[in-house]
Amino acid sequence: MNSDATPDTGDGAAATATADGPISHGKPRARRNVLRAALAGTAVLGGGIAVGALPADAETVSGSTSATPSPSPSPSATERPGTPEEALTELSKGNRRWRTLHEQHPHEGAAVRQDLTTSQHPFALILGCIDSRVPPELVFDQGLGDLMTVRSAGEVLDEAVLGSVAYGVLELDIPLVVVLGHQSCGAVKAAVSADETGEELPAHIQYIADAIIPTIDHSVEGDARIAATIDANVRLVRSKLAAEPDLAAKVKAGEVAIVGARYDLTTQRVHLLK
Repeated sequence: MNSDATPDTGDGAAATATADGPISHGKPRARRNVLRAALAGTAVLGGGIAVGALPADAETVSGSTSATPSPSPSPSATERPGTPEEALTELSKGNRRWRTLHEQHPHEGAAVRQDLTTSQHPFALILGCIDSRVPPELVFDQGLGDLMTVRSAGEVLDEAVLGSVAYGVLELDIPLVVVLGHQSCGAVKAAVSADETGEELPAHIQYIADAIIPTIDHSVEGDARIAATIDANVRLVRSKLAAEPDLAAKVKAGEVAIVGARYDLTTQRVHLLK
């Protein structure tokens, strides 16, 4: 994953403002333990190390597209990336494999499928768009049990999306949340068009546009406006997640990072956004 800037654990001023807020426990601990045991198995907390610079995007990729990947066992809670920095490194390596056509398609075999019937230990949660061209497991070359994915048009937040992200972080102890926007986002294009024309969008699509419109960059026009708004929308969603008290407490403790990123369809590269 290429970085436009050094990744942080929140959203600049917005994340800093919420980091000092009180810790909210939500539901009683006993109930959380029952839910975790019943639905997901036990996962291990991240190491609490703050995210540093993303690894250089120059590692050597071995193998070829014609080679048969060796079987890989299901990652256990202790084997998975346990810190935000480790999770970012794994996603970076996977995205490089994807865009250089050296995919490994890990964790797909029969043994993995059997292991995952009793527990799961995903190391990252990707909040992405519904666009069919940006499936997170492929973009990051990950397999079953590696990623928890939450998708909505334009990465727009509602209670169901917020609850899904909170479940991954609070119940499965996922150390990394990536808000993943992408080039040529149709939801952003629709919002920009509605803003410029004043035309009401059909059915519930206006709800999506209304959430994106505040991020529209009116200082530029045309394709530049759409591109700038895609990034601004990612930053807004990231800041809203970082402002959630339960998530902010995890960020402050160094147990989770919330980062924004953009996937470019033309290069298949993921860039981190400051």
